[in-house]
Amino acid sequence: MTSAPLPALPYALIATDLDGTLLRAGDTVSARSHAALDAARAVGARHIIVTGRPVPQVRHVFDGLGYTGLAVCAQGAQVYDAARGRLLHSVSMDRELAEVALGKIEAEVGEVYAAVNQEGLDAEMLMGPGYRMWHPHLPTVRVARRSGLWSAPINKVLLQHPELDDDELTRVARSVVGDLVNVTMAGEHTVELQPPGIDKASGLARAADVLGASPAGTIAFGDMPNDVPMFAWAAHGVAMANSHPELVAVADELTLSNEADGVAVVLERLFG
Repeated sequence: MTSAPLPALPYALIATDLDGTLLRAGDTVSARSHAALDAARAVGARHIIVTGRPVPQVRHVFDGLGYTGLAVCAQGAQVYDAARGRLLHSVSMDRELAEVALGKIEAEVGEVYAAVNQEGLDAEMLMGPGYRMWHPHLPTVRVARRSGLWSAPINKVLLQHPELDDDELTRVARSVVGDLVNVTMAGEHTVELQPPGIDKASGLARAADVLGASPAGTIAFGDMPNDVPMFAWAAHGVAMANSHPELVAVADELTLSNEADGVAVVLERLFG
């Protein structure tokens, strides 16, 4: 007597952003979210983290999750193997191009405050004069002059403006240097410049290829405009209740907030 075939998975790959999506305050993941991810993995689905943070800023989260899969980090510039502790792929940003882009933006809006994420597994986040760090859990190093930001290879530049809000700064920067670099808004007070062609979709596509996964079998969760490319790549995009309107506009579904376990709510419905 032959056994009945196993039912097809609703989605073979679950891609989750971290900040504002899977993580609660304090860089924590709730027991309910843990259980929902465990249940999905138990029936054969894979979970992949896709975050704007570079590897050095997320390893403590991986440790807390017991996460051993691949991770797309640094806004798509890095693909990291958490089990082996090594980078499978990494794209650095041309530092001269970064300086040129900053100069063009400042010619349009006046002084901006800048920081950079350095490239590498043990790299630092350097903050130039005026830049304020809004995330209390991430280590940073202050430099006295902007020239100090370019002391080592980087993978992205972070911008703040003393008067313009995030959306306006993103709009202006994109209009001025969008042909030179990728400009994205990744969170509150977090407008970023990346190498051209690099975003969450490009990083997720590279990682999915390693895993043998496809867009058609992927569900993605996010909350900010930097998740828009990921939603365009995946078959189904789920925006958190706390999401930016730009992401809500392109989402296939809206769930509860990150603090109310919005990721778990959807996974429980899909995977039991």
